[in-house]
Amino acid sequence: MSKIWDIHGGIHPAEHKALSLGGPIRTVPLPPTLILPLSQHIGAPAYPVVGVGDKVLKGQLIAAAKGFVSAPVHAPSSGVISAIEEQTVPHVSGMKAPCIVIQTDGNDSWIEHSANPDYRQKTAAELVALIGDAGITGLGGAGFPSAVKLQPRQPINTLIINATECEPYITADDQLIRERAADILIGIDILAHILGRPERILIGIEDNKPEAQQALASALKNSGNTDNAGAIEVVEFPTKYPSGGEKQLIQILTGEELPSGKLPAELGIVCQNIGTTHAIYRAICHGEALISRLTTVTGQACGKPGNFEVLIGTPVAHLLKEAEFDAQRCPKLIMGGPMMGFALPDTSVPIIKSSNCLLATTAEESPPPPPAQACIRCGHCAEVCPASLLPQQLYWHAQSKNYERLEAHHLADCIECGACSYVCPSSIPLVQYYRAAKGEIRLIAEEKRQSDRARARFEHHQARVEQEEKDKAAKREARKLAAEAAKAKREAEAEIAAANPQAALDASPSAGANDSGELDIVQAALARVAAKKASPEDQRKRFERAIETTAARLQKAQQVLAAMASDDSAEQQIKRDQQRASVEQARLRHQEAKNKLAAIETDQAANGPGDIAAKPATTNTASADPGLDRAAAAIARAQKNAAEQASMSPQQKLQKQRDALEKRLGKAQTRLAQAESEGSEQVEAFNHAVATLSEKLKAADLELASGSQDSGPAKVQTHTTEDSN
Repeated sequence: MSKIWDIHGGIHPAEHKALSLGGPIRTVPLPPTLILPLSQHIGAPAYPVVGVGDKVLKGQLIAAAKGFVSAPVHAPSSGVISAIEEQTVPHVSGMKAPCIVIQTDGNDSWIEHSANPDYRQKTAAELVALIGDAGITGLGGAGFPSAVKLQPRQPINTLIINATECEPYITADDQLIRERAADILIGIDILAHILGRPERILIGIEDNKPEAQQALASALKNSGNTDNAGAIEVVEFPTKYPSGGEKQLIQILTGEELPSGKLPAELGIVCQNIGTTHAIYRAICHGEALISRLTTVTGQACGKPGNFEVLIGTPVAHLLKEAEFDAQRCPKLIMGGPMMGFALPDTSVPIIKSSNCLLATTAEESPPPPPAQACIRCGHCAEVCPASLLPQQLYWHAQSKNYERLEAHHLADCIECGACSYVCPSSIPLVQYYRAAKGEIRLIAEEKRQSDRARARFEHHQARVEQEEKDKAAKREARKLAAEAAKAKREAEAEIAAANPQAALDASPSAGANDSGELDIVQAALARVAAKKASPEDQRKRFERAIETTAARLQKAQQVLAAMASDDSAEQQIKRDQQRASVEQARLRHQEAKNKLAAIETDQAANGPGDIAAKPATTNTASADPGLDRAAAAIARAQKNAAEQASMSPQQKLQKQRDALEKRLGKAQTRLAQAESEGSEQVEAFNHAVATLSEKLKAADLELASGSQDSGPAKVQTHTTEDSN
């Protein structure tokens, strides 16, 4: 038989366990409503994968795990999702949290699920995945996801099964062992297979559970599990609270003290609760997710206390009804035991995965504590602390909010067992101070983490902005230098071209290549510009175009004036005066263009024909007539264009507008390509212009196509042919 060790401190409160051990496990009827909190465990809350109005079956996934340390939630029965909202959940603060609410349909219909009785043929990773998918968490403590606990990084040589259940009143594990010891042994074998068959498997149980111990011994004797026959050992040790704590149980069974901040796996040890082990058996061998658990309902305010198989999410009021709870006799309902439990705000909160007990005591059974008094420094709290802490110093630092000293005194190692509060002669609620201080420390740590992340993001943003500014400044400087160099080059080439135009023309692309075989495009372009500037013919053409434009504007203004109403109202008279002014302004501009053209012709007549004489006579037959009034010809051309515009059909006008848009788009694309090649800052503006013109061209094409379809079958066929080309 294995040797056992004692732990520091501990107390021996009245047990009151016989109240709930008077009969077998009882089944609770299906409640009309199930409330499933998304967070029933340590780690990240699950996230819903169903919506309001969805129908679900028993065992169906309704909330998936979010992250590595998380656990999914499954529907405990079939029904309809009636709400996904915040509701009051079992918590010491009475807070609200997101929950999925199911209205049960009474059928209790299962989803399809498969069993794996031959689990030894599966790998450890496959079994761990099944356990994780089943949403199994620790059923005897804080609810740590079991799949995470079963993936240690170190080799495991000792598996400890916690059958202690040391807190008063609670008997769920005791009753479970008495009735389902054989199933528990299969669960232990599954754990051993996952962990690589540890050398030792110890079932730790206190000596106040003789019936449970006998049931384990009998099941072990009758088990066909030869692989673990010599490895499993039921270890009995004296009853003391809180011997069921993980660190305390490890010390009792192995003699090893777990250092502060270390995990049992670092010592080659894994601990699992009896209830968790049975849930793993159900998940692997029956394919059932964790949708129910064994919960003790006890206390003298219950007419029929006992242990109940209850669905997760069952409202507390529904469960209490089965135990004949008398609310008039119970001043305070506790979830958990009398040492580590907390008062419930009301009975509408649900049973969750870690709900091992509902304690309904009377005022006589559990009288309220007297008012807290000043600490007398008796030291009893330090004597009973199982973690060998200094509760008195922790209390003082918690009162003064000295979080640095609290961390220095290892507040995180406090298991909140309540032994210090139990023995305090001043009735100081020490555990409440420790819980509040832990919460504030976690809040400060989270705020610091978020602050550090925000600062890192800000610094990264500042560095990026500074780098972008440096890059922009470098580009501006490069463009400035390039522009200055190009300007100097153009000025030098312009001087050369002005001094020797023929040499500039010889350097153009039509003259051939230079000595290196490459054309000097810039110099050739400058030479062509200089030659064009010196051409009287170009000047004459420019003024002829000006005469045409001004003549068209004059004609349009005269037409508007002629079309205006002839009534003598003051408003209409003002409009006619304004239009007459527009006509006169157009007439002056037209006359100015005619005068400039006449001046050019006079200058050419005085200085010689120049380029005009060199033009073929066939180019413009009207130019042979010296008496031709060029202004009149321009007006005639303008009138002709206006007449053509008026005679055009709507389809022809659309086609003309479309062609104009296409030309503008081509020019904009050319400018965009040039800006991109030069690294200009106007690239974005050109991009916008190209996009706008493209949209307008598409709209014009659509309008043109619509007009073609409306104009008859022959035109539709022509348009279709053009599209196909």
